[in-house]
Amino acid sequence: MPWHAHLSLHYQHQGGHTVLRHAHEGPLRVFKSLYPEGDAICHNVIVHPPGGIVGGDRLDIRVRAEAGSHGLLSTPGATRFYASDGEPGTQQVDIRLAGDARLEWLPLETLAYPGCQAHNRLCMALEDDAEMIGWDVLALGLPAAARPFTHGQVVQRIEWPGVWLEQARIDGQDQRLLDAPLGLGGRRCLGTLWLASAQAMSAARRETLLDAVRATLPGPGEGVVDMAATCPDPHLLVVRGLAHLVEPLMAALQAAWASLRHQAWQLPAVPPRVWQV
Repeated sequence: MPWHAHLSLHYQHQGGHTVLRHAHEGPLRVFKSLYPEGDAICHNVIVHPPGGIVGGDRLDIRVRAEAGSHGLLSTPGATRFYASDGEPGTQQVDIRLAGDARLEWLPLETLAYPGCQAHNRLCMALEDDAEMIGWDVLALGLPAAARPFTHGQVVQRIEWPGVWLEQARIDGQDQRLLDAPLGLGGRRCLGTLWLASAQAMSAARRETLLDAVRATLPGPGEGVVDMAATCPDPHLLVVRGLAHLVEPLMAALQAAWASLRHQAWQLPAVPPRVWQV
């Protein structure tokens, strides 16, 4: 029987303290709130006890942040889309930020197993001067286990209505997309990190943020990750990366996140404790 699970997270700002109210149905949970940076920033970890998503499963995650609140969300491990007999497995994330709210959406990677039918969607909305840092990391297949992504399909969508729309349909048999230089060029791990600002960023701020992020990225021909950063819109900064393995890609994105967090919000990098487990 497929799992249908819902998790509702509601961050509130109360006297300089960010608190989380939450509710759930089915196998989605959130660990207790942690405050490694003090009371103003609330760290949480989303847990899916079944450990993966199969055909017919649907996970719905709803995040609301009220004015002045600051939440950081991660996961204890990869989100796994397992092989399916035809029905898609779906994860839908809906994020809404009120004015002056901040949110960091930093889940660990999504693993697409050979034969999966995965739908992974995120939609966000920001009011007034709210800002969000988030990322999406996808690994196709299990190269370390000699299980390449030779069949199956992943449908990805990241949407900020009126500002930004990212969508892709990656098929395991589409060799032109997977292997051509204008596609993934043989890499099987791809990542996107973004800073979304409800208030348009000035040209000076965009250049300052881009300079800070680019200083952390490997140069052409250096290392095992190809990355670049750009501002396609005054409201948005985007970093993209490709790699053969997920670990160096995640490490590079974490470095970019740390730089962006410091430059945009004047906050030190305080990684979620779960990253160190």
